[in-house]
Formats: sequence, C-alpha cells, structure tokens
Amino acid sequence: MRKQNDNKTYPLAKYDTSLFLPTSLDEMKRLGWEQADVILFSGDAYVDHPSFGAAVIGRVLQKAGYKVCIVPQPNWRDDLRDFKKLGKPRLFFGISAGAMDSMVNHYTANRRLRHDDAYTAGGRHGMRPDYPTIVYSQILKQLYPDVPVIAGGIEASLRRVSHYDYWADRLRPSILMDSFADMISYGMGERTILELADRLDKGERLEDITDVPQTVFVSNEKPGENDIVLFSYEECLSDKMKQALNFRHIEEESNRIHGKVLWQSSGGKMIKINPMYPPMEIGQIDSSFDLPYTRLPHPRYKGKVIPAYEMIRHSINMHRGCFGGCAFCTISAHQGKFISSRSKESILKEAKAVTAMEDFKGYISDLGGPSANMYAMGGFDKSICEKCLRPSCLHPKPCPNLNTDHSPLIDIYKSVDALPDVKKSFVGSGVRYDLAMAPCRNKETSETNKEYLRELITNHVSGRLKVAPEHTSDRVLDCMRKPSFSLFRKFKSIFDKINVEQGLRQQLVPYFISSHPACHDEDMAELAVETKQLDFHLEQVQDFTPTPMTLATEIFYTGFHPYTGEKVFTAKSEKEKLDQRLFFFWYKPEAKRNIIRDLKNMNRPDLIDKLYSNDKKDSGFRSPANKLHSSSKQKRKKYFK
Repeated sequence: MRKQNDNKTYPLAKYDTSLFLPTSLDEMKRLGWEQADVILFSGDAYVDHPSFGAAVIGRVLQKAGYKVCIVPQPNWRDDLRDFKKLGKPRLFFGISAGAMDSMVNHYTANRRLRHDDAYTAGGRHGMRPDYPTIVYSQILKQLYPDVPVIAGGIEASLRRVSHYDYWADRLRPSILMDSFADMISYGMGERTILELADRLDKGERLEDITDVPQTVFVSNEKPGENDIVLFSYEECLSDKMKQALNFRHIEEESNRIHGKVLWQSSGGKMIKINPMYPPMEIGQIDSSFDLPYTRLPHPRYKGKVIPAYEMIRHSINMHRGCFGGCAFCTISAHQGKFISSRSKESILKEAKAVTAMEDFKGYISDLGGPSANMYAMGGFDKSICEKCLRPSCLHPKPCPNLNTDHSPLIDIYKSVDALPDVKKSFVGSGVRYDLAMAPCRNKETSETNKEYLRELITNHVSGRLKVAPEHTSDRVLDCMRKPSFSLFRKFKSIFDKINVEQGLRQQLVPYFISSHPACHDEDMAELAVETKQLDFHLEQVQDFTPTPMTLATEIFYTGFHPYTGEKVFTAKSEKEKLDQRLFFFWYKPEAKRNIIRDLKNMNRPDLIDKLYSNDKKDSGFRSPANKLHSSSKQKRKKYFK
C-alpha cells in the first residue's frame, strides 16, 4: 500500500471543481446555488467513479435535475461545522458509511484495530467513526430535526433487521432503531432514491411514502395477509433459534424476483421491510454507468493516493448480482442473486473512457463483476426463476435451468481488446471455475465454455489468476455452499496444461478461509497437506469474519443451521481461530513445533509425515501412517453435531 507521502499524483490539474458534485459552500456558490436539494454524507473520500456509491447516487439525482452536494468524511469530533456548512437541503439528507461496513473497515477478524483505510486519501485511518450510519444520522437529526434523513450503503443495507454484531459480540436491532434515520434505502439504491426524491419533490411527506421497494421504516400499518412477520428482536434475544429461523425468511425473500413484505417488532415499534425491486433491465443499468463521471478523486485531495481508487481506476464492472450464494458472502443480500448485465455498447463506451485517461498505459486492470464470469447469465425458463427460493443457483449442484453460456463474455473480452488503445484487458475479479466447468444442456455450450477457459487463461491473466476454492474439506465446503475441492484440482490441471501449451508462466492464486462454521482443526490440517501436495505456499488466506446478514454469521452466532435446525460447530475463541489459521503456514519454521503438537493431540501422525516427511525425527511417531489414518477417519465427527 502506498504511503501518504507517495509522490504519485493523479492528473487533476485540468479538472476544476465544477466538473464534480460540490463539496463545499464555495463550490456550491460558484454554481449559483442558494440551496441544495439533497446533501449526501459519506464515510468514504469522494471519488467520482461508478464504483463509489455516493458518486453514483449523486450523479443519478443530478441527471434527474436535482442539485446534489456531497460531504465526504465529515468531522464528527469538533463543533460539527462539516454538518452545518451547507445548511439544510430542500428535500433530504442521505447518509452512507461508505463502500464497506465500518466495522469490517476498522477491525481485523481478531477485533484488532486496523492502521489504514483504503477509502481515505493517503490511506489515513480515523477519518470516520465506528458505525457512521448511526453517528451521522444522530448528528443531523439533532441539528435539523425537521429534515428527513435516509440511510443507505452497505452498512445500513446489511443491518436492516436484527443482526449479530461480531465486534460488539451481541445481537443488535435494525440499525434504524439505533440511529435517528427516518428510512433505510437498502441494496443498490438508484431506483429507490430517485423515486423518493421525485415524490418528496411533489410535496409528499416521507412518513406517508410506504410503498417504495427496498425501503425500511417504522410503520403504523398492519401486516398484510401475504406478508411475513418475523420473530421480534426481543424474542430473538431470548432464543437464538428464532434468530436463525428469521434468517431463512430474510435470505429467501432477498433472493426472489418478487419478494414478500417482511415485518419485525423492535422496542414496541413495527419495522416494515419492503421487498427488492425486480432486477434491473439493460437500459436501467446502462443509464447508471453511462453518467458523466470524471473517474477521478475530487481535487480537494491534491493528488494524495486513495488506495481503493488505485485498485479500480482502470477497471470496468460489467454486471451486478451473484447467484453463487456463498454462505460467508453479502453480495446477494445487497445486490440480489439475479444478474443485471450492461449492454456491450455501454461496456465499450466505458472502456473508451478508460483509454482516454491521462495515466492509461494500455492495460485494463479488470473486466469483471461480483463474480467475474456471470455476465449475461440467467435461467432458460424465466417462469421457473419467478418462483425460485434457492439462495444459490450453483449449490448443492448447478441448477438445470441455469444458462451457463460464456459466449457473450468471450465476445466482450475480444471486443475490448480490439479497441485501438487497449494492449490487453485482464480479469482481476474472482472467477467461478465451477460455473465454467458446470454440466451443460448441449455440446455447443460445453465447447464454448472450454473456449472461455482457454481465452481467459491465455489472454486475460495478469501473471496471477485469483480463484476461491476456500477449503479442501467437502464437509466445510458444503456448509460454505461451495463445490468439492476435486473440481479445483481439475481446474488446476486445465490451467497448468494451457500454460504449458502457450509457453506461459502464470500463477494460480487460491483463496482459503479458516475458522468457518463446520471447520475443525483436523480439516485445517488436511487442508495443509492437500495444498502442500499441490505445491502451494498460501498467500491469500483469512480467518472467517462474521459480517451481518450472511448464513455463516447466523450459524456462528446461533450455533444452528437456519435451513436444517441442526447444530454446527464453529471455532470462536481467539485461540481456536489462531490454532486453525496456523495450518495455512505449515511451511514456516516458527509454526512447525505447534503444528506437530496439535497433530499429535489429534492422533494424526500420518499428517505429520506428509507435512514434514524430510524430518521424521521431530514427529515423535514410528507407527504406520496409513493404519492410524484409517482409524482416525472413523472417529471424525459428522457435519452437524
């Protein structure tokens, strides 16, 4: 990560502030505005790029004719001048913690404070509070009690109902109850915020607007006949099973094309959660990406490096949504599982805008999405999708109604690479190799998908291809909603074969998670052996971090699987988590003694021999490994116990 004093600068000199949404009273006055219609407060630095939510919401409202200002990273510690400097907006305040949940941004999986912030100029830590959604809304309602406050972004979206907060280690109510916000706009917010603005502009009061999709608010209405009334926050506090049962409803309704209204009582008030909009059509998603973004940080930062921007400044996001349904992932809870894809014309238009950037050297860093290779995919029979309740189209096995044809994606790759100023486009987002290798209805699609893998590996890997097998144990992978590790082995064989054929020396970089629900120390030990056999010294690893509104988090907190009601083991203490993580680094001398000790305690001398076969004296065992391995397998606990 670059330091704050890095001498790299962005080409800001020729961009004056009038090309951005105003961030100060002077900038607002230069535009001739006496009052803004909407003022957005963001926990992130202001980068005018389609990957930064505040910029997207601001540009969408601007296109509709509204006067929009942004206050990035306001100071909440002083006399609150940042909250006062622009005065009252005519319609409402919008607030967002930023592109990440603030607690994930601030703390590690071991609850230790991070020392940098990728969404701040210079990577500087401490420019936003914990829970900005709560802090910002409380300040604004105290200063301007008569002005509506609408909360959006990841933090508000994924905390819209009662949720386990890992950092506070307790169940919390909807963030609406902890904050003073009047409403939450959850999920991707363009359509929601525009409808709210239009109706407020016509004179409606926010408290009377009760039917807009993807909104959450306190309501005096009574639940409808087809609505779902969840267990109350107080009931969930006293019975963890009720929290687990709530989650199943929440996940299923979030992933439906036509979801039901959810209700939850909290503190004697009824919270209404309206369902998601249907997936965006091509024209709708194009209109969001085709807005006049400068693709640059605001000049106020005077060229300081913003690490998150560094990662995406020459990248292109081609779609939204993810139908993978991974147990630890929040994408579908926020974006939905159905894919909304941009048109080829819109993607090429953005690619040309990237090539026109002053610092562009010919390489597009990522042609991707939430999962890089789900572009233009969906069900063959849409009527089946209309009724579907499955949270994943890939687990436990790929849906037979899923069209996995990769030909539109191949066409995009080749069309972008054909642009005169593009030397090469890379895929930096995670690729679902199981999707490209899934069984197909017809031979033609199967051959196309083989061609996709060859095209990807040959022409779109920047030296290292990121994939996410996540674990090697089938038991853990089933809990994760991920495919068997045997499929990763097959993919690695394809990757290695194509590299040899093409004379390439590229790396496969697998991601793995420790301490995930259903994972025991023995599973991590076997992961170490499996990855050693594949000649991996793991780099991209992490401890499972419980984040609001994921299946894995509900299992972590409640101890139950929401879909089966069965108990699931999860490593929880710092020692348990560190013991599992240690196996990632079996090859480090400082880890060896502790790993051997743990394997002795597991009665797994076979794994000691496999990890440290060149130094058997240290193992302390002389028994035949295969016999002991066989007996220990019989003692392994079942998935749910």
